[in-house]
Amino acid sequence: MSGVLDAADALLDAVRAWRTEPVRDPKVEALALAVTANLPVLLWGEPGIGKSATLRQLADSLGTPLETVIASVHEPSDFAGLPIVGDDPATTGVPMAPPDWAVRVAHRGGGLVFFDELSSAPPAVQAALLRVVLERHVGSLELPAATRIVAAANPPASAADGWHLSPPLANRFVHLQWTHDAAVVARGLAGTWPAVEVPTVDAARSSTAIAKARGTVAGFLTARPGLAHHLPTDAESRGGAWPSPRTWEMVLRLLAVHHCANASADALAMAICGAIGDGPGLEFTTYLSELDLPDPERVLANPDAFVLPDRGDRQLACLTAVVSAVQGNTTRTRWEAAWVVLAQAVKAGVPDVAARAAMDLAAIRDTDWPVPTTVDAFVDVLRLSGRLA
Repeated sequence: MSGVLDAADALLDAVRAWRTEPVRDPKVEALALAVTANLPVLLWGEPGIGKSATLRQLADSLGTPLETVIASVHEPSDFAGLPIVGDDPATTGVPMAPPDWAVRVAHRGGGLVFFDELSSAPPAVQAALLRVVLERHVGSLELPAATRIVAAANPPASAADGWHLSPPLANRFVHLQWTHDAAVVARGLAGTWPAVEVPTVDAARSSTAIAKARGTVAGFLTARPGLAHHLPTDAESRGGAWPSPRTWEMVLRLLAVHHCANASADALAMAICGAIGDGPGLEFTTYLSELDLPDPERVLANPDAFVLPDRGDRQLACLTAVVSAVQGNTTRTRWEAAWVVLAQAVKAGVPDVAARAAMDLAAIRDTDWPVPTTVDAFVDVLRLSGRLA
């Protein structure tokens, strides 16, 4: 039989031979950005529009194997583990045996795990996926840190036996709407598909990137505390992206990777909206575009030249970024330079804005370092926080 079909199989292999080319596509860039930041991503889209094919390309770009798991046909024990009785259960407990797909990922040292048909998985399976998606635990097995997770779901209206995602599971993903472009499909079937390019992180910029990201998120949430956590009231919205401390941490990681890798602003905005929802995401990205934070490393190198911004949220973001940079690389010179920066808030008559930064800065002081005179303006708040005896 194989001889009869050899020519047909060779023909089909030739049909499946594609080339790729770099093309700007914000949703693909957002997917690559979130995966680089090691955040679970959920692709929402109608069946048959190329979600799985994109994942295969992404795995090739990452140089890692792709492990596909159809969530809707699995049991909860396939994700929470199957209890097995050991030699002495009363002493060692009952271990939860992981399924074969998780063992393969562990043996390979990581990989791209693709949970397909997630919205067709019943609530019990969704509950069993909670630890897998966020903590990478499958039964008693912890997946390698290099493991990336992407899932795909069809809208409940078009999914077979579809379910809304539970709020706890939905809040663990960056949600991206996946659509198809007829022109891209036409060119792809002609032999050329868009390439999935993974952003390259420049490790030399990580300290500055983290400091700026921390300052930005802290400044925004101080100005808009109501967006720190907002659970939607309707079931459909709860199954999507909404702001919570967990998803704000996702935004922090996206920002840090963005600053290190120069990902496009459109991709960053799409990923941020996918983490915290469209409304808060658009508000935050507008805030981000108008913030224009100075480089905290340059501020620390010449603190006397620092000029405090006029806007309160920018003031807080700048000071938080500077203190975060010192926390990332603490030396006496940098610590004292940060106090010179905080002194600008005192001179401007807004020591309350710098109070939290002062507490964080005081907490990392080496006991051998002398206390700068700038601290006098924060004595009351430092004493209340226990930083001063």
